Amino acid sequence: MATKEIPADSPRAKARAVWASGDYADVAQRLLPELGAILVGATGVRPGERVLDVAAGSGNVAIPAAAGTGADVVALDVTPELLDHGRQLAEHRGATVEWVEGDATELPFADATFDVVLSCVGVMFAPNHQKTASELLRVCRPGGRIGLLNWTPEGTIGELFRTLAPFVPAPPPGANPPPAWGSEAYLRDLLGDGVSQIDSRTGLAINETFAEPTDFREYMRANYGPTMGAYRNAANEGRVDELDAAFGGLCERRFRQTASGGWRLELEYLLSVARRA
Repeated sequence: MATKEIPADSPRAKARAVWASGDYADVAQRLLPELGAILVGATGVRPGERVLDVAAGSGNVAIPAAAGTGADVVALDVTPELLDHGRQLAEHRGATVEWVEGDATELPFADATFDVVLSCVGVMFAPNHQKTASELLRVCRPGGRIGLLNWTPEGTIGELFRTLAPFVPAPPPGANPPPAWGSEAYLRDLLGDGVSQIDSRTGLAINETFAEPTDFREYMRANYGPTMGAYRNAANEGRVDELDAAFGGLCERRFRQTASGGWRLELEYLLSVARRA
């Protein structure tokens, strides 16, 4: 599918710039390596089904869906750099995935194209939540499933975005924070009458790869696009020490020492599976 030129100041271009910075593929592999397979399993993807992974990144959902179920999988993301990385990972896994550059708020597919529509900590970052939810519903066939895994507002990543908020430009009027998608009540309102049922549960992604709590801060500062942007803005305002202190406080609150003397970080998510009405 040909890529059309987009204005440099458009929301899509800005989103691409955020996620192309740093190394989100490494972040996904380090912080949520198992979550894509968990979402695929919970949604019950079957051989031969037509599956769309929205805001797919480098394919942490699309690849296990294609490799593990025999489904016909399309992965869409606004960031071509992540799609390129996903192609390499899929080839290594022997998974067949169609990779499409596109916007979650304007999906380039006809109505009712897919049996299953999935997103793992992806669509939550699209700027217009209601329009994005409407697009997920539009491309899912009646009776199909929509499976979503989102960071919760109360969890570590929810707190991270509250920590970063004072150090980034104000969002456009009417915008809601990404972790709002991790509230079951909010998600039910977004999907509304478009679904006949929705089942949700919370879970934890456990990480014990950081030698010290503040190593998490330095890792996210170097690799995670939203954090990198906050630090650039803080540097322009002479507030890096203030952001360091705020992020350090988050690390102190969220890490727990293990019996072996290491450190454990829990990342809470909401897993939801809805049936298209």
